[in-house]
Amino acid sequence: MFLTVILQVTQSVTDTAIVKVHRNSELFMKIDPYGIGMTVIGYVIVFIALLLLYIVFYNLTKILTGNIQRILRKEGKIIDDKSAIEISGEVNAAIAAAIYLYYNELHDQENTVLTINRVSRAYSPWSSKIYSLRQYPR
Repeated sequence: MFLTVILQVTQSVTDTAIVKVHRNSELFMKIDPYGIGMTVIGYVIVFIALLLLYIVFYNLTKILTGNIQRILRKEGKIIDDKSAIEISGEVNAAIAAAIYLYYNELHDQENTVLTINRVSRAYSPWSSKIYSLRQYPR
C-alpha cells in the first residue's frame, strides 16, 4: 500500500516536470523558431570558457614564478634575474624522460615473446562460402 502511494506521488511529480519542460520548450520555440539565438548563446559560452582558460594558464606561470621568488627570499637568496628561475626546455625534457623511465621500472617485467602456432585445418566460418550470398536479391 505504502509503495503504491510512493509510486503514484513519484509519477505525478515526473508528469508535472515533463509538462513544465514541454511548456518551456514551446515558449522557447515561439521566441526563437529557427534556433539562431540558441546557436549564438552556445558559441558565446564556449568562447568565454576558452578565454577564461587562456587567462588562467597565462597567469599561472606568473603566479608560480612569484611563489618561487618568495620561497627564495625566505631562504635568504635574492635573485633579480627572472631567467635564472625559469627552466629551459632541455631540462624539462630530461625531467620528463627520467619520470617516464622511473614509472616504467615500477611495473613487473613481462615476457614479451610472441608464439605463433600454425593450425592444420584451413576451414574458418568467417571465410566460408556457404554463408555468402548466392542469389541476386530482389
